[in-house]
Amino acid sequence: MQPAPSTSLTPSHITLPNLPAPWPTLLDFFEQRFPFIERAIWQHRLEAGKITDELGNIITTDTSFRPHARLRYFREVAYEHPIPFREQILFQNDSILVADKPHFLPVTPGGSYVNECLLHRLKRSTGLEHLVPAHRLDRETAGLVLFTVDKKQRQPWFDLFRHGAISKSYEAIAATPAESQQREWLVESRIERGEPWIRFRNTVGEINARSRIRIIESKGSLSRFELQPITGKTHQLRLHMGLIGAHIVGDRFYPDYQSPTDPPSYDNPLQLLAKRLAFTDPVSGQMHQFESHLQLNW
Repeated sequence: MQPAPSTSLTPSHITLPNLPAPWPTLLDFFEQRFPFIERAIWQHRLEAGKITDELGNIITTDTSFRPHARLRYFREVAYEHPIPFREQILFQNDSILVADKPHFLPVTPGGSYVNECLLHRLKRSTGLEHLVPAHRLDRETAGLVLFTVDKKQRQPWFDLFRHGAISKSYEAIAATPAESQQREWLVESRIERGEPWIRFRNTVGEINARSRIRIIESKGSLSRFELQPITGKTHQLRLHMGLIGAHIVGDRFYPDYQSPTDPPSYDNPLQLLAKRLAFTDPVSGQMHQFESHLQLNW
């Protein structure tokens, strides 16, 4: 039996990028930006008035592309496959909620998933309508995610991540770097968006990404690594592991891109885990440290 068509319970937002002129039509932009959604579906949504701008004006097929415009819409998918792994709440108070996210579950709506995401699952199970993630994990990555609970006290938590005032530690299972006796690295690079647009790449230029990496233990051709991102670029840890020749087991994006399948193959998850978070509560001043209960295949 096919899953029922699904519409998101809460709106999504997108800010149009600052593309150089001549600007594409909005329909062309949506088709390029969201390759998993057919052009005809975007055209139907525009003609039905399902997308609005920041002022509540309905976006149509005649609306011009405007850099930095913020659009609002409710994500829709024809079929949403249930993800057969459960999250776990590790901590909750009046300010924050910390959850353990399984592999394959997106933090927020994305791709072909709208309600099968950590945010909506937690809203349903807790009744907390104002939950907002203070940071993100890739859908393929498992581990700790921190949410703000009180919308009046959100900014201090966003600032905690923005200013690097939080200690984050990951674990990964990856290939042992060949022809090297080195056990620790400080990896620095410049990361920019690549091709297709959902991938990123290391490139020449001013450094904007830094990670500390060390081998914890080795078994044959594989090692278990501790990874500490100093900055927070998308796919940073995967790309930096690649720079030392330690590609993470189960990575479908790097070094070679494998087009996502729906539903995904659940027998080969990315062996990357957001293992620990440690920080001083910016509201209460209390010291917190959390560790994921999940384990990698080692």
